[in-house]
Amino acid sequence: MASAREWGPTADLATLRRRARLLAGIRAFFARRDVLEVETPTLSAAATPDPHVPGLRLDHPQNGARHLHTSPEFPMKRLLAAGLGSIYQLGRAYRADEAGRHHNPEFTLLEWYREGWGYHRLMGEVGELVTEALAGVGRSVTVTRITYREAFRLHAGIDPFREGAAQLEACARDHGIRLGAVSMARDDWLDLLMAEVVSAGFVADGLTLVHDYPASQAALARIRPGPPAVAERFEAYWGKLELANGFQELTDADEQARRFRAEQAEREALGHEPVPVDHRFLAALEAGMPESAGVALGVDRLLMAMLDCQDIREVLAFPVDRA
Repeated sequence: MASAREWGPTADLATLRRRARLLAGIRAFFARRDVLEVETPTLSAAATPDPHVPGLRLDHPQNGARHLHTSPEFPMKRLLAAGLGSIYQLGRAYRADEAGRHHNPEFTLLEWYREGWGYHRLMGEVGELVTEALAGVGRSVTVTRITYREAFRLHAGIDPFREGAAQLEACARDHGIRLGAVSMARDDWLDLLMAEVVSAGFVADGLTLVHDYPASQAALARIRPGPPAVAERFEAYWGKLELANGFQELTDADEQARRFRAEQAEREALGHEPVPVDHRFLAALEAGMPESAGVALGVDRLLMAMLDCQDIREVLAFPVDRA
């Protein structure tokens, strides 16, 4: 017979009760702001072509290949285009990342879109939600806003908009990062430095909102012309831990299709299988999606921040190895 170490939850019961209160608190937060809760499919015929966001696929006996969503972004934007207004979704998402201290292949994601808002206003609402969540466990929050460029200059001593891959690699070595003989693209070095060097300088027990990313890291964000051109994108960090990723949403269907083609080409160059593009999402953009700002926030990580946990297993009932 299996012992409790094998069948029981990895989170303690007090944490699971706190988790339930957090979910109820999130719904109350949006109810007070008249933001509508929606549900969209977890399974889709399409998937994100971003090679850095690995998805999971299953084969349905009647409908063929279906992809578990890495985020409900595309169908939620279809609802925006249909005229539903400001919306949020609280549910499960799936990524094929390895399980680790901050990752589980199945996780809880809060995603919301504010029609007619700018991304700076949405950053403020992210701060309000995190502040309210932390207040629920008797903790106060310091909120800091800083541009991506300022963060790199302050904590890594370089300008991320000017330095090439060789200079970024040298910066990594100067900060004790040794990867051996590897070949990485410029954006990969920027991501590594952000994760290992820049975010290490953020307030350990506070929320840092980093905004205005390089245009090459726009993902689905709108690009503001320069010089330098910047992506109207932000990320929220609790200490070094990334909590959320938000955008001033791209509404140009032609530009979105171009980015999808570029990502498919990158997938091919990296030896990854192509994935079906979401043509219904592109059609929704073509029909006209309203100006909006949107953000996705990891609920498991927010709970880790609230309870000062160092491993995601401490806030999950059954992580992947016990599922």
